[in-house]
Amino acid sequence: MKILFVNACVHPESRTHRLANYLLNYMDGEIKEINLNNLNIPPLNKETLMFRSDLVNEKNFNEPVFEYARCYANSDVIVVAAPYWDLSFPSALKVYIEHINIPGIVFEYDKNGKPEGLCKAKKLIYITTAGGKIVSDDYGFGYIKELAQKFHGIKDVEYIKAEGLDIDGAEVEEILQKAEEKIDKLCKNC
Repeated sequence: MKILFVNACVHPESRTHRLANYLLNYMDGEIKEINLNNLNIPPLNKETLMFRSDLVNEKNFNEPVFEYARCYANSDVIVVAAPYWDLSFPSALKVYIEHINIPGIVFEYDKNGKPEGLCKAKKLIYITTAGGKIVSDDYGFGYIKELAQKFHGIKDVEYIKAEGLDIDGAEVEEILQKAEEKIDKLCKNC
């Protein structure tokens, strides 16, 4: 089994990364980590969009620019670990998504313009932690879920979160252990 770990954790002692590692320890297979902090991939601009569009129109998907999209599309399980920042997630994850969301690799449009997923993955698991309360699950997680289900064809999307970790008096270890218990339950059903 090919497991893709998309790591958007910034801090070395990241609590989000702790939960991701807890989950990954359950999984059997080849784990490929994409550490977004080490990639330094730039946001798309006019030049890169035109270059990429020309390749897509030619159906030339073997170019290095599509490496991340191919890896994403060919994974069996995808784990995304991203802290909850400013109602969403770190910008590096958005840039990564822009680089993988390629028609012809990750999805295609049908004759009516509706996206149809081309991804091999049957499951995506999104892990996040927040110092305060998560205002709405619709933003960071909701965005990833919509892309996975409506564009990429990944119907089974799971959500693991631990919030309120930096609130005065928070029982941090207890909150993290409750998230680990949810991972335990999730993995027993795998």
